[in-house]
Amino acid sequence: MKQLRTFFIALALTLGATAFVNAQDSKVAHIATQELIESMPAYKDAMTQLDKLRNTYDAEIKDMMNEAQKTLQRYEAEAETVTEEENQKRSMELQSAEQRIRERSQKASQDLQKKQQDLVRPILEKARNAIQDVARAKGFDYVLDSTTGAGVIMADGYDLMPDVKTKLGI
Repeated sequence: MKQLRTFFIALALTLGATAFVNAQDSKVAHIATQELIESMPAYKDAMTQLDKLRNTYDAEIKDMMNEAQKTLQRYEAEAETVTEEENQKRSMELQSAEQRIRERSQKASQDLQKKQQDLVRPILEKARNAIQDVARAKGFDYVLDSTTGAGVIMADGYDLMPDVKTKLGI
């Protein structure tokens, strides 16, 4: 009975030591994923598309605001010459125009956010797959994101950036 107990203790110590040694053998690399993504041509193209769309929405909203401003100025100039009922009607019309501008601005913001997600998602996936492929090929068990603010305090280990850029053709 005592031998069986000694055997289990020895087995537990051996397994614990083996797990500790295996943990020590883990290879860790790092990469600044944000920098990688921003260096990808597809990302730059996506940002150009988003900028064009944003400029289109901005111009449209600015035109709507200018039109409302002109109408307001005209109504203010004519306020003395029209009835109180007409002034109230015009006030409601201006409030309605202001509401349309707000709604259009919110819709534009939502559209831009959705478009950004649609454009960036495949780029992120491509970068993630390339990082995984390179890390596996180089024998790394873990890859940390060394982008500033990502939680890695020090990144003196192996930097996968050059290898992943080569794989992506950047």
